[in-house]
Amino acid sequence: MKKKTEQTNVGFNLLRARLESEQKRLNEELEQLKSSVRPANERREGSPFGKREEEATESFELERRLTLEKRLRDQLADVGHALQKFEDGTYGLCDNCGKPIDPARMEALPRASLCLDCKARQAKEAKGK
Repeated sequence: MKKKTEQTNVGFNLLRARLESEQKRLNEELEQLKSSVRPANERREGSPFGKREEEATESFELERRLTLEKRLRDQLADVGHALQKFEDGTYGLCDNCGKPIDPARMEALPRASLCLDCKARQAKEAKGK
């Protein structure tokens, strides 16, 4: 039994290192996204189609950037939650039912917080709304 625990600890340590690396990458990506925003008073050269096209383009770019920023923040929150579960000693356990999450799922998605059954149930409920 001790050998299996050691293997699990080694595997979890590798997953923790991957999570920490992903957290750093996501933070850098978010900072890069924020630094790439142009001030509102810094307008482009006029478009041959006029101000409306320019405003539509800027609106599209803002919406795209905000969507990307939200996705990055959500991923960062998931990674932070997974790292907190390491601290709490609950990493690898489903947040919903408390059962162990399949190691293959943890390997594929180290920030997973739900087992496949609970994740499928959650997706089905979200689809029904």
